Amino acid sequence: MNLQGFTKKDFDTFNIDGLDERMEAIQTRIQPKFQVIGSELVSFLSAQLGNEVFLHIAKHARRTVNPPKDTWMAIADNKRGYKKHPHFQLGLFDDHLFLWLAFIYELPNKKNIAQTFIDNFADLTELPKDFVVSLDHTKKESIPLEELDVKHLERLRDIKKGEFLIGRHLPIDDDRVYDGEKLLEIAKDTFQTLIPFYQSALQSR
Repeated sequence: MNLQGFTKKDFDTFNIDGLDERMEAIQTRIQPKFQVIGSELVSFLSAQLGNEVFLHIAKHARRTVNPPKDTWMAIADNKRGYKKHPHFQLGLFDDHLFLWLAFIYELPNKKNIAQTFIDNFADLTELPKDFVVSLDHTKKESIPLEELDVKHLERLRDIKKGEFLIGRHLPIDDDRVYDGEKLLEIAKDTFQTLIPFYQSALQSR
């Protein structure tokens, strides 16, 4: 498959009723694109980091009734899984594409990672102004970078279910979403900008 962006039909996947029906659409419409884009990003990140990373495409295997509201691919330095590791994500809700460096609730040593970020909070505030933050990977909502507060990282540190994701949202009307080359370019730019925080998190594990 050539490097393709996403289409309105891909976003409309999340309006399909029924778990089986929506999963079939995710598997046929979206996951092949994740495979191609993900392979490009794995090569890029492996070169930037100087070590091997691995592509994981969300299977949504735990779902038995409710169809997924979003879907994603993740890149981590562990071949077996990503949820217990700092990882990069690219994925879709019905109204935007997200690009994240993600620290989710299953991550061990969250306290150490969060404290490192708290101690170097100024570095986070110097990220590009179009960056956003999420405190829950299951929710669409995000916080503009300018509203980022130390309390958001304290939540990651102190609350068992606390999460912290930082990166970019590309709304459904952003032309870059639909152009494979432009999408790859903004994904690379986002992830490269976040590499120092990824590496800091690995050292804090």
